[in-house]
Amino acid sequence: MTGDAPVCWAIVPAAGVGRRMGSEAPKQYLLLQGQTILDRTIGRLLEVPQIRQLRVVVSADDGWWGASLFSADSRVVRVTGGAERCHSVLNALHALSTTASADDWVLVHDAARPCVRPADIGRLIAALSGHSVGGLLAVPLHDTIKQATSEGRVQATLPRETLWRAYTPQMFRLGELTQALKQALGAGQRVTDEASAMELAGWQPLLVEGAADNIKITRPEDLELAAFYLQRQRAEGRGPRAKE
Repeated sequence: MTGDAPVCWAIVPAAGVGRRMGSEAPKQYLLLQGQTILDRTIGRLLEVPQIRQLRVVVSADDGWWGASLFSADSRVVRVTGGAERCHSVLNALHALSTTASADDWVLVHDAARPCVRPADIGRLIAALSGHSVGGLLAVPLHDTIKQATSEGRVQATLPRETLWRAYTPQMFRLGELTQALKQALGAGQRVTDEASAMELAGWQPLLVEGAADNIKITRPEDLELAAFYLQRQRAEGRGPRAKE
C-alpha cells in the first residue's frame, strides 16, 4: 500500500508479568495518573486516525483486562499471548491476517510506553507509507557508550554517532513481518523487537527520530518519570517536540 492513506493496524503485546516492578499485578495494569498504563497506551494509539483497529495481546489467564476502559471498544480486539513477546506478536499477526491484507501496515507498540506522542506516530506513518521495508521510532544516543567485559571492565568505547535507542511503534507490512518472525523463531532466535526479525531476514528498517520522552516503564522509578512526562506534554499541548 503506497498511497496517501495507508491501511494501518496496531498490535500491543501486553502478556508479560513485569517482574522487575515488584508488584502483584502485571506492570501494564499499574495506575499512572488515574488510569492503567495499558489504557493510557491504547488511548494514545487510538488518537491516530490512520490506525483502523488495534489488537491487544494478553495472557490466557489475564484477570485484569475485563476492567479496561477499552475491553468493550469495537476498535480493540483481544488476542491470547504466547510464551514471549515474539510469540505474542506472531499470534496477533495470525489473528489479524483474517481481516487485513498482507500489504497492510502493522504498528507494534510496547504496552509499557504510555507517553508516546500521537504526532510522532503520525510522522512515522507519513515517513514509511511509501517505504519498501518499514521502520521504527528511535532516538540517537548522546552519551558516551562503553562496551564491558564479563568482569565489568571497559573493553571498548563505541562510536555513538552510529548508535540509536530503539523505541516503538515499529511499523512493517503484515505479510513480511509475519514471515520474518516465523523465520527468526524457526532459527531459534527469540527476538526482542520486530526490527530485529526484519534485520535477520535481510531487510534494513528505517530509523525515524521520535521524542525522547517515549520511555518504557520497566522499574518502579519509571512510573514517576512517566507521570512527569505526561504532565509536561499536557502543559505543552503535545505540540512540537522541545529541543533536547
